[in-house]
Amino acid sequence: MSFWGGGILVSKIYNYTEGKYQNINNTKVAILVDDEKVKSIPNRGYYKVEVNCNDAKGEWDYNAWSLKIDEIKEGTKCNIKFTSGLDKKEYEEYLSAGVNARRNTYRGKNITSYKELPEESEMNLYNQIKNCTFDDIYVGDYIESDITADYNNQKVIWLIADINNYLYSGDTALDKCHATIIPAYPLMNAQMNSDNDNTGGYKGSEMYTTTLGTTIDSSKQDILNKYLAPDFGNHIIKYKNLVSNAVEGNRSNQFGINNSASSGWEWVDRYLDLMSEVNVYGSTVWSSSGYDIGIDNRQYAIFQLKPEFINSYGTTKFHYWLKAAINSAGFAHVGGAGNANTYYASDSLGVRPRFLID
Repeated sequence: MSFWGGGILVSKIYNYTEGKYQNINNTKVAILVDDEKVKSIPNRGYYKVEVNCNDAKGEWDYNAWSLKIDEIKEGTKCNIKFTSGLDKKEYEEYLSAGVNARRNTYRGKNITSYKELPEESEMNLYNQIKNCTFDDIYVGDYIESDITADYNNQKVIWLIADINNYLYSGDTALDKCHATIIPAYPLMNAQMNSDNDNTGGYKGSEMYTTTLGTTIDSSKQDILNKYLAPDFGNHIIKYKNLVSNAVEGNRSNQFGINNSASSGWEWVDRYLDLMSEVNVYGSTVWSSSGYDIGIDNRQYAIFQLKPEFINSYGTTKFHYWLKAAINSAGFAHVGGAGNANTYYASDSLGVRPRFLID
């Protein structure tokens, strides 16, 4: 229940004087709830909210339940009128519009403090997600970890890569609001397989079965338990993914070349996975067939908004594996120069997985 000016928190409302505007920094605000003057904005509810400012652009943010003022000036005055009776459907449409705006806006704010707020706080990171409001969560916002990545000996930074982008996917539909998370940098170097045999597809790879991790167990040192679980614990979502499970040697790939290609898939329970080419680039490049893609058939918002994050963060450039088999011996790969590439499965390259939290 705060006021924002140009995206910066201004103040909470105190000391309302009957018949006058309240002074909030350089802005004067008057509040009506069902035509009655009140001291503060009401708690979140089914209100139609109208904002009128004399020389600025005022807008009510239903997700953050706050006033946003653009082009704020000395002496700006805003009237905020709350009217009861907004129906649930229309209220949810406002929330949905707010989530879409957050998905299409790169901000890059440090939101680590929200993860550390008390569980009962409405601004707690996980409450913002569970309530489907994403009050103050935007694509590109980040969470700092105390864990050091083996890849570059720097503290891990977790990025909000997308919001609700897997909603209703899976043979058992994912029906909970979620944020998709990726590390800003790869976490470590690893092989897809110890040899160059991809006959089991992504599902049969050592990356899938061993390196990434399949169960949350503090005694294990896979990526799930070494990096993810200490920071997010039981907020990591187990979801249904569709992954390739076979590569056929005499099968033509998507280019019509008889060079072997993925030839089957299956639904599996997962906590984390490598990204697909589509997640990163927005299209297939080296992926051998549609079996490589599954539900990973849309580009993450972060790569649409900040394409340089595909192979860099800050001034650091890096490379990492993607989950697509490109033939019977190799997998797709993001090159450090920003190029779409391929490598033999036995090469040791960066691991930059994705996972979902609620």
